[in-house]
Amino acid sequence: MTADAALAYDVVIIGAGAAGLFCAGVAGQLGLRVLLLDHNERLAEKIRISGGGRCNFTNRDVTPANFISENPHFCRSALSRYAPADFLQLLQRHGIAFHEKHKGQLFCDNSAEDVIRMLLRECDAGGVTRWQPCRVQGLRVAMVHGVSGYAIDSDRGEILTRSVVVATGGLSIPKIGASDFGYRVAQQFGLQMVPTAPALVPLTFDGAAWEPYAQLAGLSLPVLIETGAKKARISFAEDLLFTHRGLSGPAVLQISSYWREHQSIRLNLAPQSDLTAFLSQAKNRSKKLIANELASQLPSRLGDAWVQQDAAWQRPVDQATDKALAALAVALSGWELKPTGTEGYKKAEVTRGGVDTRELSSQTMESRQPGLYFIGEVVDVTGWLGGYNFHWAWASAWACAHALSAHVSARVV
Repeated sequence: MTADAALAYDVVIIGAGAAGLFCAGVAGQLGLRVLLLDHNERLAEKIRISGGGRCNFTNRDVTPANFISENPHFCRSALSRYAPADFLQLLQRHGIAFHEKHKGQLFCDNSAEDVIRMLLRECDAGGVTRWQPCRVQGLRVAMVHGVSGYAIDSDRGEILTRSVVVATGGLSIPKIGASDFGYRVAQQFGLQMVPTAPALVPLTFDGAAWEPYAQLAGLSLPVLIETGAKKARISFAEDLLFTHRGLSGPAVLQISSYWREHQSIRLNLAPQSDLTAFLSQAKNRSKKLIANELASQLPSRLGDAWVQQDAAWQRPVDQATDKALAALAVALSGWELKPTGTEGYKKAEVTRGGVDTRELSSQTMESRQPGLYFIGEVVDVTGWLGGYNFHWAWASAWACAHALSAHVSARVV
C-alpha cells in the first residue's frame, strides 16, 4: 500500500482515557481527521472508577502550585489557557449536574458515566474515528505525502499519519490496563524520563512495629501531616485512615506524592487542640484515667492504644507526673514514623514522574521529536488529590489539540 493510499488521518491519538478522549474531540471539532486507538475493550476506566463512581473531574482552585514536577513551571501555560470554568461550561452544555464536595473538589451529581458519554459525544461531533480494542506493536518515522510523519503497526494493520499523540497514562492501577507503552515510545525516540513511582498511594510500615496500630484499622480522624526538611517541608490538613498494613486516607495520599524512601513523616493527631495545655488543666480538675480524658480530643480507640505504650500514661490524670503528660502531648502532636514503602501501583491513583517536560513544549506538548506529542499522566506532571490530575488531562489535551490544528493549517497554507 502506498503512503498516499494508506493515509486517512492528520493525527493518531494512542490512549482513550481522559486526556486522549478530550484531545480527540477538540482536535476533530477544529477540523482535523483524527483516529483514536486504545488496547482496552472498555475505554476511560479511570474516569469510571474515580471519585467513588462520580468522577472528581476538576477543582475550582487549580493553580500550578497544586502540581509536582521536576520542571514545576511547565504546567503554567496549559493551565492558564484551559481553566476549570472552561470545563464546567462544557458540562453545562451537555446538561451534566455537578456539586462541590470539599476544598473545591467537583463531582458529578449522578455518575462518572456522564463524563464519559460527554467525551464520546464530543468525539462524535468532531468526526473522530475510534478503533477499540486495537493494540499498537510499533511506531516509526515514515514519509507521508512527501513530509516526515509516522507509520504505526497495529493489529488492524499499518496506519500512516503526520502526527502522533501519546496519551497512554502511567503505571497506576494495572488491573484496568495501565502499561509502560508511553514511556517506551519516549525512550525509543531518545527522550529523557523522570523516574516513576506510585503517587497518591497508601503508605506501609514494618509489620512488627505496626502491630500496636493494626487494631485501629478502619479508624479515621483529621490530622496535620508533613514530610521533608524544615526548609522544604510539605504539609496537609486532611483525614487520616488507619489500615492493617499502615496509613491511608486523603492526608496520606497527598503526602505520599512528596514522600521519598527512607524519609519520615510527622503527624499531629489533634491539630485543633493544645494537648499540653489540655492535659495540664485536666490534671487540676479530674480524676479520670488519662485515656478517658483523651477521648474528648481523639477517637477513644486511638487514645486507648496510645496510652498502652507507657505505664506512666495508664493511670488517673491527677496522679500522672507533669513530665509524663508533657511527653504524651508531644508524642500525639508530633508523631514521627518512617514508612517502609507504599501499597504500590495497584493502589496508587496516579504515577509520579514520566516523560521529562524539558523534552516538551509547554505551549504545544510536542516533543523535540517533531510530530510526536505527549499529554496527561504519561508526562512528569502530577497533581494533588482532588480533581487536579483530571484537570491536567483536560488542559494538556486542549493545548495539544489547538497546536495540532495550527500545524495542519500552516501546512495547508
